[in-house]
Amino acid sequence: MLDVNLIRGEPEKVKGGVASKNVDPKLVDRFLRFDDEWRNKTVALDQLKAEQNALNKEMAKRKSDDVLSRAQILKKRVSEVSKERDGFLVKRDETLAKLPNLPFEDTPVGKDATANKVIREWGKKPKFSGKDGFPPKDYLSLGETLGLVNVRKAAEVSGSRFGYLLNEAVLLEFALVRLAFDLLLKEGFRPVVPPVMIRPKVFEGMGRLTAGEKDERYFLPKDDLYLVGSAEHTLGPLHLNEVLNGKDLPLRYVGFSTCFRREAGSYGKDTKGILRVHQFDKIEMFSFSRPEDSNKECDFMLLLQEKLMQALELPYRVVAICTGDMGFTDAKQYDIETWLPGANEYRETHSCSNTTDFQARGTNVKYKTKDGKKEFVHMLNATGFAIGRTLIAIFENYQTKNGAIKVPEALREYIGKDEIETKEKRGDLF
Repeated sequence: MLDVNLIRGEPEKVKGGVASKNVDPKLVDRFLRFDDEWRNKTVALDQLKAEQNALNKEMAKRKSDDVLSRAQILKKRVSEVSKERDGFLVKRDETLAKLPNLPFEDTPVGKDATANKVIREWGKKPKFSGKDGFPPKDYLSLGETLGLVNVRKAAEVSGSRFGYLLNEAVLLEFALVRLAFDLLLKEGFRPVVPPVMIRPKVFEGMGRLTAGEKDERYFLPKDDLYLVGSAEHTLGPLHLNEVLNGKDLPLRYVGFSTCFRREAGSYGKDTKGILRVHQFDKIEMFSFSRPEDSNKECDFMLLLQEKLMQALELPYRVVAICTGDMGFTDAKQYDIETWLPGANEYRETHSCSNTTDFQARGTNVKYKTKDGKKEFVHMLNATGFAIGRTLIAIFENYQTKNGAIKVPEALREYIGKDEIETKEKRGDLF
């Protein structure tokens, strides 16, 4: 959530920031109106309680019909004002929950993805033309032919937007996990396997249960729990209601989890295959930082994402996400888009975000400064590997003319082979 004092003190700045994220700035006025009413009722309630205390002292000295009558009237009034105050607080907080984090001033301004800016590109796109060239296949054709992916059987078992990973695809998944953990542990990240279920109140505190995101979540009403859409959602509350030592920051974690998303807003998009599915595995980086260091920390996490991609030798580009396309909780966001020859386009595979103190306020995570003050930390998250999308990029970029798939050199030691051969060459192994 946003800092209430910021909204009170600089309402025009807040209006401009939320408007740039395609959120109605009138919500700021609505918040301030309820906030004023809540504060006025709080003052009135304090005055009534002071009168009550004085009257109680008078009653201790003498009891009369007049004093008892006044006490009853005052008690009723306290109850009425208390309910009014609580009602305004609920309306205020409901409005506050609809206000997104404010983007940094250097964030590209725009209404949608068309205003995103490519920062840099890396790697060479594989060439499939020329004398020995061949038309590149899409990942699903490769995956089905080589016995690596089965979405048809998954549809029979679980419905649409599910898939079985099979054989070397499974080995590649855990090779990616090992590669990411080996690199990130050397950088001071602590390994975590977090819960994949989360309480509604904590989910709201992470800013991931907004009206626009609720349809995306799987809810288990009998247990009052949601399934997470990313390890980020339960890595952030790892220090829920704690005060960290500023000397220990940044605290860096790398988590592996299964993630669940309805894909409610993607009707008709990528319905086949494993690009946009309801269940997928993901490696996620998360950092708790001092506010003055969070920009540097964001750049560092982006650098690590690029190191992981460069280790796989996959061509990609880094994109600065504009105000209208960035996440609700984000003040700054970068995406990495990887080249997919089968689709002949770049597709997003990674995201890196600085949420400043927005999520920290919702989960009450603070740190102690050098002078002993308690301030909210800044929280950052970044994709290590979204497994399904990374496998897609490997399949398409490393395909060979004879229909096999070369294994990226960085993964060969983990799975013990240089190439995923065709079924004919593999024989009965799979």
